[in-house]
Amino acid sequence: MFPGQASHSTGLVFHPKLYVEDADGRSVTVAPFFRYDSADPRRTHADLREAFALVFGEAGDSEWEIRVGIDQVFWGVAESRHLVDIVNQVDLVEHPNEETKLGQPMAHLTWSGEWGVLELFGLTYHRARTFPGPAGRMRGLFVIDDEHVSYESSAGEWNLDLAVRYTQSFGPVDIGLSAFDGTSREPSICPTPVPTAQLTQHYEQIRQFGIDSQITIDAWLLKLEAISRTGFRNLFCQQEEDYSAFVVGGEYAFYSVWDSPADLSVLAEWNYDERGQNATNVFQNDLFLAVRYAFNDVQGTDITFGVFEDVDLESRVLSMEFNRRLTDYWTLNVEAIAFVKIGDKDFLQHGLENDSFVGLNLGYSF
Repeated sequence: MFPGQASHSTGLVFHPKLYVEDADGRSVTVAPFFRYDSADPRRTHADLREAFALVFGEAGDSEWEIRVGIDQVFWGVAESRHLVDIVNQVDLVEHPNEETKLGQPMAHLTWSGEWGVLELFGLTYHRARTFPGPAGRMRGLFVIDDEHVSYESSAGEWNLDLAVRYTQSFGPVDIGLSAFDGTSREPSICPTPVPTAQLTQHYEQIRQFGIDSQITIDAWLLKLEAISRTGFRNLFCQQEEDYSAFVVGGEYAFYSVWDSPADLSVLAEWNYDERGQNATNVFQNDLFLAVRYAFNDVQGTDITFGVFEDVDLESRVLSMEFNRRLTDYWTLNVEAIAFVKIGDKDFLQHGLENDSFVGLNLGYSF
């Protein structure tokens, strides 16, 4: 561990949701979020995850919907990483898996019909990514500065970003096509001169095109996510480097295993980034394998075991997640991550060798 870090921490999360709807179906949704953490002051934070108004209607054979305010949008089909997901910023102090999002101010228009679903986004304000502080766990050797954030755009965080997405189903094939133009959600992490020895965040103007697809064949789910991105710097801000990346894999389900109601799913995915060791993430050439056992009981119990294997850098990370509804109000989530091995050339994960952890989360809904 690094100086100031603790071997354990406790916390409290408050995440209410208010939904109001009138007789015509127009609605307002507000979902604030607050977390208290006993160890890391940066992890003690508040956010508006959702705060938007929704109106909808019909136009001929098509339907339209407009959301204005703060919202969360999720794109992608892969299990190990949602590569195409770019609208919202990651709330990294919540979890290192990059699944938890900050609320994003936006105007969101959806137009749907038999021809598919078209979504247009105007994103009016950029949120900088959150990172663990000096006392936080799941961080590398250097602390990432959260106070001195820079932007390529002269408008800074107020640059107007645009996104579009089209989705359609063709029999067993679901496909999504997306494009984004504006401020990158992923920061370039740039080193600062000594003696500060910190890393700063810089956000470039990028253009990204993406595709995600899922094919359902009996018990098989075949999945693909791929992007092409221009305008982004590579590892430690060395230079601007256009690149492509993809996640490809599948999932197979064994139903009613051992003559029980339970299902067993086996997953395998390959993450690849053509920048290789200059990639700004840990997925430059990684295999992901997992098994998920769903009990299909009234408590909604499931357990998943997974492993990430870095083919080039020889790192290995194990994971486990268990979920169960205890009562009508209480839920239990247990998760564990074990950094079994960090390769000598795996610079992005240096310092995480002692950050294996087990987390216990109790949720109460009312």
